[in-house]
Amino acid sequence: MKIVFFTGNHRRHAFMARTLAATGHLAAIIREERALFLPEPPEDLAPDLQALYRTHFERHIASEEKFYGLAEWPDVPLMSIDPADCNSKEVQAFIKKQAPDLLLSYGCHKLSDETLACATSERWNIHGGLSPWYKGAITHFWPSYMLEPQMTGMTLHDLTNQLDAGAVVHQCVAELVRGDGLHDLACRAVLSLAADLPALVARLAAGHEIAKKDHKTSGKLWPSGDWRPEHLRMVYEVYGDRIVDMYLDGKIEQRAPSLHRQPL
Repeated sequence: MKIVFFTGNHRRHAFMARTLAATGHLAAIIREERALFLPEPPEDLAPDLQALYRTHFERHIASEEKFYGLAEWPDVPLMSIDPADCNSKEVQAFIKKQAPDLLLSYGCHKLSDETLACATSERWNIHGGLSPWYKGAITHFWPSYMLEPQMTGMTLHDLTNQLDAGAVVHQCVAELVRGDGLHDLACRAVLSLAADLPALVARLAAGHEIAKKDHKTSGKLWPSGDWRPEHLRMVYEVYGDRIVDMYLDGKIEQRAPSLHRQPL
């Protein structure tokens, strides 16, 4: 059983790589090299919103440091690439050489049909959001903004050339812990999948059936352009980044997520 992990270079990606390495099945990593994620606020924002913008992304980094630790990578063959080269001939040749039983992507750019065809067995994607309700981008922000933090989760699905559209392999949600803010909740969602992933890999390695679920609805796609800095005001100024506590206290609607899960 061989896994090729196609991913980004942030802490959460390194954490998931270490989780895969611990299974003994991680054969190689293809890693997109991207700049560190601490953007400056747009200059035309009001000063108080600029400060809120900085606070939001500083908290993001602090939570990732707390939950994932250092960005340490496992000692396996590693191909570092520019994001623009994710579908290059060199990448395709690397995948073919590894002949993976599972091509697993997480946080990389869209892969072409030609690149996907280089892996002839299972191809899965890790999506940071519950599909089909939260497809697209920034999908660990929107559940809290929509006052349903219990919908903060992860979807493992078949990897296709369409955004978050493949059949669902497995889903999980973040543990709701009193006192957690938006970014802590997002990190707990990743931890939840990392806790399930070794058993999922073991099922695949043992040849057990992997029951998948097709989407019965197109759901909701959240393009990155939908997000604006002004959205931060509701999370931080109106609710004080205590939306998890509000849910636990029964102060907001208690809609339960409907998850597709493999036997673990």
